[in-house]
Amino acid sequence: MELISWEQFGLVELRVGTIIEAAEFPQARKPAYQLKIDFGSDIGVKQSSAQITALYTKEQLLGTQVIGVVNFPVKQIGPFRSECLITGFYRPDGAVVLAVPEQKVANGSKMA
Repeated sequence: MELISWEQFGLVELRVGTIIEAAEFPQARKPAYQLKIDFGSDIGVKQSSAQITALYTKEQLLGTQVIGVVNFPVKQIGPFRSECLITGFYRPDGAVVLAVPEQKVANGSKMA
């Protein structure tokens, strides 16, 4: 594991957003959803591709608050432009469990 400085960590914009749309992503190499996440008025709505189909349905995701990195450059994934990274944790079977706030907070809130 490589150590980073507090200053480097401070550059990562981890923000809370609410999933407002979830759609199948048939062009993805691995099963994934195309998500639209509302990060509040300062950041706006961003889209992301997320490989979370093993544990979540599209319907379950709507209205879910997630933690995302909002200051990465856009990543082109096939025909889709992913504008943020939704965070989660890998289980031993490879499925991803979303990182979510324990309680509801305002969209756009920065991780402390």
